[in-house]
Amino acid sequence: MLTARAQQSLDTLDAQALAEIRTLRDETERFMLRYKFGMDEVITKLSILREEFNQAHDYNPIEHVSSRLKSLDSVIAKLQRKGIEPSFESITERVTDIAGVRVTCSFVSDAYRIFELLTAQPDVTVLRVKDYIASPKANGYQSLHAIIEVPVFLSTGAHPVAVEVQIRTIAMDFWASLEHKIYYKYDRQVPDSLLDQLTDAARTASELDERMETLHRRVHGEPVPRHGGHGPVAV
Repeated sequence: MLTARAQQSLDTLDAQALAEIRTLRDETERFMLRYKFGMDEVITKLSILREEFNQAHDYNPIEHVSSRLKSLDSVIAKLQRKGIEPSFESITERVTDIAGVRVTCSFVSDAYRIFELLTAQPDVTVLRVKDYIASPKANGYQSLHAIIEVPVFLSTGAHPVAVEVQIRTIAMDFWASLEHKIYYKYDRQVPDSLLDQLTDAARTASELDERMETLHRRVHGEPVPRHGGHGPVAV
């Protein structure tokens, strides 16, 4: 049995450990909350644009906006895969997709228009852009990806927060959703025959986007751009 003094020392140690755990938990929750607020800021900006287009214009390029915040488990798993130091500073610098916003639109030209309107705002800083519309992935995936930074104003001051924004057409969003389900079903070990069909489907979706935009522009008496004339985005 432990002596009274030894038990008192153990109780004190346990109390200190619990206090440290609670402190770490609270700091982690506050840290993750910044990303939620950053995501909310971007959603608000897009919602304002969407409502303004509905009220003041005859056409709204924004069809749908969705968002997701990575779970803490997902963030930790990414730190382990990438060999990133598990500190708030390292996460801030090297993990830029904790907060994500996805915008779907009808036409490819809309994707570039939304990007320009969002990033033209003075409190939005563009950190990185990957234009998979101008340069699709090998599997045919097309989307405009941007890491932007927005300020989040808290009681402790302004905190810059990175948010990943993906902008793509309805057709490509449908394709990407199907691809994700297939990869999940096969635990990422997708048979080559299915991969070939997915790539072919992406090509078909791209052709559909082009044909539908051409039709839309002709109906509205607008010039039809040559294929690929929308990008890439310059930053």
